Amino acid sequence: MHLHEYQAKELLLKFNIPSPEFIVISSLSELDTAIESLKLENAVLKVQIHAGGRGKAGGVKVANHQAEIRTFAQELLGKHIYTKQTGSQGIIARQILLSPLVEIVKEYYLAATIDRKLGKAVIIASQEGGVEIEEIAAKAPEKILKLEIPLYDGLRHYHLVEIAKFMGWKNDTAEQGMMICKNLARAFFELDAELIEINPLVLTGDDELTALDTKLSVDDNALFRHPDILKCRDLSQLPLLEGAAIEQNLAYISMNGEIGCMVNGAGLAMATMDIINYYGGKPANFLDVGGGATEDRISEGFKIIVKDPKVKAVLVNIFGGIMNCETIAAGIINALQESPIDIPLIVRMEGTHVEQGKKMLADAKLSIEVVDGLTEAAQKAVQMARGS
Repeated sequence: MHLHEYQAKELLLKFNIPSPEFIVISSLSELDTAIESLKLENAVLKVQIHAGGRGKAGGVKVANHQAEIRTFAQELLGKHIYTKQTGSQGIIARQILLSPLVEIVKEYYLAATIDRKLGKAVIIASQEGGVEIEEIAAKAPEKILKLEIPLYDGLRHYHLVEIAKFMGWKNDTAEQGMMICKNLARAFFELDAELIEINPLVLTGDDELTALDTKLSVDDNALFRHPDILKCRDLSQLPLLEGAAIEQNLAYISMNGEIGCMVNGAGLAMATMDIINYYGGKPANFLDVGGGATEDRISEGFKIIVKDPKVKAVLVNIFGGIMNCETIAAGIINALQESPIDIPLIVRMEGTHVEQGKKMLADAKLSIEVVDGLTEAAQKAVQMARGS
């Protein structure tokens, strides 16, 4: 789960990772109070969206006086932001962060994440802050330091000394930087984070290190341990159907094809999409109802799939284990009775109570094509999506 910049900064402040003062507003009526509270004569204004590249997309403005603060706030609130990460649909900026300008002497890059090749947590540091780490890695990999974070006791003193030397920190700056790195590693584990990125970490004119911009992503599977973080979830940052799926505790991914897929389990999802591709079709989406879905969740999931305007046919491919096939059939029938569809529906079920489930679908006298094999199901889905 991604957090907004201001939410990340608020969490990291609890770990003594400093950042400049800020206020977040969601309407222009809050602007004067924000200016007065922070005594702003100048400011940086940043849209709060779950995507990088805000600056290049016009989502970050530097105001040199109060008149510009007001002008830029009016411009940014409600602005549609398009970046590489948002895709063509973009994201509407519903909140903006205001913070006083900071005198920047030097910019650094600092992050904690999981190295997928090593299968370990690592801290990444570079003297080249303010740019994308991928760009540094491609052009000057020698300017990046990557250290494993020990699982049980975090960064040790000799790790911190190595980072300080690499970053060129000395004296009080070295002490500040080492403490920030130590706290960053602790925050990474305690928050069950997948990524904490400070870019840039800046040295100010007052010889203070502070996190100017921060990203934080938390492992979805650990959110049950962090109800306070779960409250930070902003579904407005997701495509409409993905947000609806999360509210129903369903996993939904949108793609660019024409066949909607309802499955249970990641392995079966991959196999279903592979065989659709093999027979010349393209998945429009897939929705994983999980192993213990209820009748209501299946019904709601089916409605989400067919709301995708790209979908020309739906393939339901489910193995009934813990969730039996009667439950699957009941969910599909309820969805079709509440919201009839005019596109082909192919159902392939196996597992517990499969014959009872098939009988329920047949007795419902709805326009459902029930098949026995996955090959036949995929072929029919591709043919029907093409209208043949």
